[in-house]
Amino acid sequence: MDKKRVLSGIQPTGKLHLGNLIGAVENWVELQKEHDCFFFIADFHALTTAYTETKQLHACVQQLTIDLLSAGIDPEKAVLFRQSDVPEHAELHLIFSMITPLSWLERVPTYKGKIDEMKEKDLGTYGFLGYPLLQAADILIYKADLVPVGEDQLPHLELTREVARRFNFLYKETFPEPKDALTNFPVLPGIDGRKMSKSYGNTIAISDSPEELRKKVGSMITDPARVKKDDPGHPEVCPVYAYYQVFGKDVASVVAEECRLAKRGCVACKKELAEILIKYLAPIHTRQEHYRKDNALVARILADGAAKAREVASRTLKEAKQAVGL
Repeated sequence: MDKKRVLSGIQPTGKLHLGNLIGAVENWVELQKEHDCFFFIADFHALTTAYTETKQLHACVQQLTIDLLSAGIDPEKAVLFRQSDVPEHAELHLIFSMITPLSWLERVPTYKGKIDEMKEKDLGTYGFLGYPLLQAADILIYKADLVPVGEDQLPHLELTREVARRFNFLYKETFPEPKDALTNFPVLPGIDGRKMSKSYGNTIAISDSPEELRKKVGSMITDPARVKKDDPGHPEVCPVYAYYQVFGKDVASVVAEECRLAKRGCVACKKELAEILIKYLAPIHTRQEHYRKDNALVARILADGAAKAREVASRTLKEAKQAVGL
C-alpha cells in the first residue's frame, strides 16, 4: 500500500512545551513510522503575530529544531525543514490570495478569537488575516493526504479544501483535498490553570532543567476549594492532577483517591509530579545536549530537509502556475 503524505508545522515563537509535545509532536513521531511525513518550522507564520519581535527568531528556530529532533523526529524517516527555506510556500500563497474571497478569511473562528486573546498586539494586518491561506499553501504545495489537527483547527483545513476546489474549478484539476487526521489528546493546563500557551507565559518547556521543573510545578495552582491539608480534594478540577493523568498514569488513581480523602497534601503531590516529569524528560534532555554541541549538524539537517521539500514543492508550483497561465 502506498504511504500517505502527511504535512504539519509548528511556529518558533518560543520553546517547545509539554502541551506541544503530547498534543502534536508525539503524534508526529508515530506518524513518521508509517507515512511520508513533511514537518516544518513555520517561521513565516511566526511573523503574523510577532512581526515586531524578530531579534530572537533565528535562535528560536534553532531551539525548536533541537527540541523536535530530541523529541523523536527522525530526519531519516521524515522531512524536517524551515518554512522560509522553501519560497514556493509564499509564491503559492500569493496565487491563492488572488482567488480567495475576503469573507472566507474573516469567518475563520480563530481569527477573532486570537485578536481577543492577544489584545496587546496590533493584529490588524493582512498577514494575520491571511495566515489560514498561507496554511492552505503549506498543505497544498505538497499535495498532502493527511493533516494532523486538533478540533480547533478543523475550520482551517476546511478552508484549505475550499481553496483547492476553487482553484481546480477556475483553472485545472491540480490539488487533491486533504483529509484531517484528527488527534484526540488531553489539553494540558498551564501552571496558572489556563490553557498552556506561549502567549500566556504559563508553559513548561521540554528543555526546562530539573531545577526549573521543580520550581514551575511547585508554583502551580491546585484545587481552589482545598484551603487546608485536611480538606477533601477534587482532583477532577486540579491542574496538577491533569498532569498525573498524562505522565503518571500508573499512580493517577491512587493520587486521586488520596486527594479526595485528604491523605495527600498539595505540596507533596506537586513534588512527586516534578520528579515524574524529570524522569519522563530525561531522555529528551540527553539528546538535546547532543544537538546543542553540534550546530553544524542541526544546520545540515534543516538544509537537507529544505532541499527534499523543494523537490516536491517546485513541481507543484510549476503545475499551479501553468494551470493559471503564468
